[in-house]
Amino acid sequence: MSGKKKTLLTSGTVRKPETNLSTPDVCNNAKLSVAPMMDWTDRHCRYFHRLMSGQALLYTEMVTSPALVRGNAVHLLAYNPEEHPVALQLGGSDPVELAKAAKLGDAAGYDEINLNVGCPSDRVQSGTFGAVLMKNPDLVSECVKAMQDAVSAEVTVKCRIGVDEQDPDVILPEFLEKISAAGVTRVTIHARKAWLKGLSPKENRDIPPLDYPLVFKMKEAFPHLHMSLNGGVQTQDDIADLLATGMDGVMVGRAAYHAPASILVGADSRFFNTPDALDAQGAVRAMLPYMEDHLSKGGRLNQITRHMLGVFTGKPGARGWRRALSEGVSVKGAGPELVERALDEFVAAQTPPAS
Repeated sequence: MSGKKKTLLTSGTVRKPETNLSTPDVCNNAKLSVAPMMDWTDRHCRYFHRLMSGQALLYTEMVTSPALVRGNAVHLLAYNPEEHPVALQLGGSDPVELAKAAKLGDAAGYDEINLNVGCPSDRVQSGTFGAVLMKNPDLVSECVKAMQDAVSAEVTVKCRIGVDEQDPDVILPEFLEKISAAGVTRVTIHARKAWLKGLSPKENRDIPPLDYPLVFKMKEAFPHLHMSLNGGVQTQDDIADLLATGMDGVMVGRAAYHAPASILVGADSRFFNTPDALDAQGAVRAMLPYMEDHLSKGGRLNQITRHMLGVFTGKPGARGWRRALSEGVSVKGAGPELVERALDEFVAAQTPPAS
């Protein structure tokens, strides 16, 4: 990423996560990343995740190039500067339009611009982008080349191992060869096929079998590519095992959302050899001023708390924490004090009663 000045789109001044806001080494940060997930990884979610890891690379939800270029929905690019390192994921299939959208993202200060070649939803298919682009690697190459020519941020690709009746052992190396020739040096591979007809997006995250060995072979065949593996990763031990195989990075999706502390707390020291950020309780407390700031601007509490429900997953009192937040946010006038009370109750549940 070049050192040119960026214009940041932010949502206000709030309590800052303990992170280094200098230009990040995104390639290194990609050793651990949190996947782009529609309706989940919005700016509130990313801010919360950043409190628990100052190093992991965070991704936006997918933003479509038509929405930015034709719909002028530049508000979709808003984020807090404390989220760095943060990547913008774009969906689209028109090289000219994607270049314009990428330029908007670059001007907004994103550290990476990623092209979605993996989403299997009907809505995405109808726009001729997402996983359906696995069938047209030449078009993908045109798209990434146009994006690269328009921006200073690195342009990357997130893909599947194939779609429908494609043979992944044949199509995936051909796909990687094409995008590599177009100048892509970093790719994330979801180690499952996508079935464009017959399976829902949710089923496409579970039913097609994982093929880690194929992705390992691709890393051996394309050693010059920085390659991250996505799919089925549940724990930090899983991440460590995959990095030990020679993968350059690991992208975690649902586990990082539903149980974020299990993936992010302690990750900085374990994977990046840097001091750890906050633990789960500390991250929750650090969100209180952020909530106050959001509410003062007319926002709703549940826009933030819905991303925090799973932070204590697996701990005594986690169910009560979820219940308190889920039920309490509907009460008129609910604010950060609701979260503080729920946290105090959770902390109390960690101490066994005296015998």
